[in-house]
Amino acid sequence: MEIIENINLKDIITISLILFAVIDILGSIPVILDLKAKTGPIDAKLTTLVSGFIMFMFLFIGNQILKLIGLDVASFSVAGAIVIFLLGLEMVLNRDIFKSHGDPKTSSIIPIAFPIIAGAGTLTTLLALRAEYHLTNIIISILINLLFVYVVILFLPKIEKTIGDGGIEVLRRVFGIILLAIAVKLFTKNLYLLFGV
Repeated sequence: MEIIENINLKDIITISLILFAVIDILGSIPVILDLKAKTGPIDAKLTTLVSGFIMFMFLFIGNQILKLIGLDVASFSVAGAIVIFLLGLEMVLNRDIFKSHGDPKTSSIIPIAFPIIAGAGTLTTLLALRAEYHLTNIIISILINLLFVYVVILFLPKIEKTIGDGGIEVLRRVFGIILLAIAVKLFTKNLYLLFGV
């Protein structure tokens, strides 16, 4: 009964929209399609489950995990920014930085589940949301976003067919530049927090 009493529709909508903007699964479609071209079909179920596991783990014990291994949120974010930067560079220059082992399950987890979906931005946002909203509403909002992630990845072949090869190539370059910009912003912001530079 207490869980039901704590459910707030307005908070759920707000949190869901915040997470939707940070996860940006629609903006990540060109990146995922690029990885799909190298490794084969992406496992929607596995990607969603691993992303969900990372998000929930970080929601409940994120600060403790980072403290246990001697890291702070800023250091974690800088590491995530470097991975995102390399992904963007790969897309813009059309060069393989992340070597494919031909196993779709591997790429379903890294780099799609982490750091594209449950990346540094998502995880630090969850820590911030935890301080402001009730846990029940955050959990429901995560589940809503995970459902959307699952649907998008599940329908990747149809999206790919609709966009076409030329469209994918254009989107790949454009979103590569956007990823580079996001990585630089994330990197500089957290570098300032670390060193004050």
